[in-house]
Amino acid sequence: MGKILLGIVLGVLLVPVAVLAWFQFGKVPVAVADPPFPQERLLTGVPLHARIDRETIKTPPIQPDEATLVAGAGVYRDQCAACHGYHGKPSSFGAHMFPDAPPLWERHHNGEVVGVSDDPPGETYWKVANGIRLTGMPSYKEILTDTQMWQVSLLLANADKPLPPAAIDILNGPASAPAPAAK
Repeated sequence: MGKILLGIVLGVLLVPVAVLAWFQFGKVPVAVADPPFPQERLLTGVPLHARIDRETIKTPPIQPDEATLVAGAGVYRDQCAACHGYHGKPSSFGAHMFPDAPPLWERHHNGEVVGVSDDPPGETYWKVANGIRLTGMPSYKEILTDTQMWQVSLLLANADKPLPPAAIDILNGPASAPAPAAK
């Protein structure tokens, strides 16, 4: 019985020591190019979705009318497009982040959903307001007003529907610079 108890005590002590040594000697995959931890999506996704589900505002305080969608396009252009890309123009570096910054104006593989248009606006609002740790997604709580966060959230919730022409003009992004002439 004493050997079993000693084995349990040693096991309980050695596992944390081994994990600390793994951290201390720099073997943890922390670079973007490293493969993910085993079960990393499970370990981070479950608590994230549980918190979002618990704190999501179910009914937006504003409606997705033309003025809201155009204003949301302006917020998107100024705050989101660098990582998530423009309408028909993916970000040059969003795909090189870990995890990838999702391209919010591209259709999913099933061809129906665009970006996060299958998420309720309140879920997108939560992500914009709070950010998501370890992903590069910042919190905009101190940068944007509540109205601006709702405008961009409603815009993204309606990305799979026809948008006002003024919003599309903004979401098409800046015109590409012409190529320099050959000498």
